[in-house]
Amino acid sequence: MFHILRPAILAVLTALPAMAEEVTTFTLPNNLEVVVIEDHRAPVVVQMVWYRAGAADEKPGVSGIAHYLEHLMFKGTDTLAPGEFSRTVEDNGGSDNAFTSWDYTGYFQRIAADRLELVMRMEADRMRNLKLTEDDWQTEREVVIEERNQRIDSDPGAIFGEQRRAAQYLNHPYGTPIIGWRQEMEQLTRQDALDWYQRYYAPNNAILVVAGDVTPEQVRQLAETYYGPLEPSEGIAVRKRPQEPPQLAERRLTYSDPRVSQPYVTRSYLAPERDPGDQTKAAALTILADLLGGDGQTSVLARKLQFDRKLAIYTSAHYDGTSYDDTTFNLVVVPAEGVSLDEAENAMDEVLAEFIETGVDPAAFARVKTRIHAAMIYAQDDVGGLARRYGEALTTGLTVADVQAWPEVLDSVTEADVIAAATEVFDRRRAVTGWTMRAGEEEVMQ
Repeated sequence: MFHILRPAILAVLTALPAMAEEVTTFTLPNNLEVVVIEDHRAPVVVQMVWYRAGAADEKPGVSGIAHYLEHLMFKGTDTLAPGEFSRTVEDNGGSDNAFTSWDYTGYFQRIAADRLELVMRMEADRMRNLKLTEDDWQTEREVVIEERNQRIDSDPGAIFGEQRRAAQYLNHPYGTPIIGWRQEMEQLTRQDALDWYQRYYAPNNAILVVAGDVTPEQVRQLAETYYGPLEPSEGIAVRKRPQEPPQLAERRLTYSDPRVSQPYVTRSYLAPERDPGDQTKAAALTILADLLGGDGQTSVLARKLQFDRKLAIYTSAHYDGTSYDDTTFNLVVVPAEGVSLDEAENAMDEVLAEFIETGVDPAAFARVKTRIHAAMIYAQDDVGGLARRYGEALTTGLTVADVQAWPEVLDSVTEADVIAAATEVFDRRRAVTGWTMRAGEEEVMQ
């Protein structure tokens, strides 16, 4: 809808300062980093605790342990019975949950502002006092295995996604699924979980983000009371992971399954992430993804393949630079009826080559920047989203200054920057191309 915004609204969007939220940071003596984001429009607060430990930090042989421990963190402490944490939050009108990525694990509660002390006390308690019984860990291991059954093994797209990602990363642990490889998940033990917990769950490996109807003084007082007494752990160091060797050969995969409802072509290219103090290339890739496939009506791939040539019924492009190490730039094309996967892939490559040759359409470039601006403005109405923005950034090596500079960096990107980024990233030697097909209707990949 943003292409019909009135000029006055466009002017407001493009003239908006870098960030409107009020952000305060401080560090406790035990090296717990604290970020406070003030938003007094509603008497609500979100508390998030982020650990600099995710699936890409796992040792070989115990894939899935980061996600497994995330589940076990709700099993209780010396003062909280299993499940009591979430029941208490719910009884006080709030909600809570957790998530695991390759780069971090996070826990959050959304609750009335006058209940912040309650959830902070409980969250600080389980940072150091998790209690696992023999029954707890075995039961929860079956839960995460069943989660894999439902989310991965029953979905041909997810199965092939795992295979493609494993092919994309030859050496880096980003090629291992967050949920874990099934044969390793089945062997996870209580001691594996405790080893992970004792190694990474410490105030000096965590970031506390509190957003909403609070003041920095309130948060500091509560944080010092509940998190302050927790002892830091020894041995917490800057993460050093196996890195990718030079990628010199394209990888091509096919996958067929009787459950595939619609064949499609995917391609992922190895791409740089947002780096602290140097986000320009990532900003150009962010705009490139939106230009190519961010809108089902006006993006380059949609116009060329869906409407002009009618070779596809769906196209998309995706890039997220919030990653500790190199990430990927992703393309998808779902061919129209009667169009082969080979034809669809060739047409996609023709569009990419033409885009690089002819350059960026100025009107589309302006429209995409406006849309990105608008999305960031509207995101400021969600305190949970604001907290996540900062937590994600800080656990992937960025700083508060980087987060606040991001809109300005996006604004500074030129059309030439976008073409330069596309030229650099669209290197087939660092790409994985995949064809997903119905069983019995396979095509031969050229």
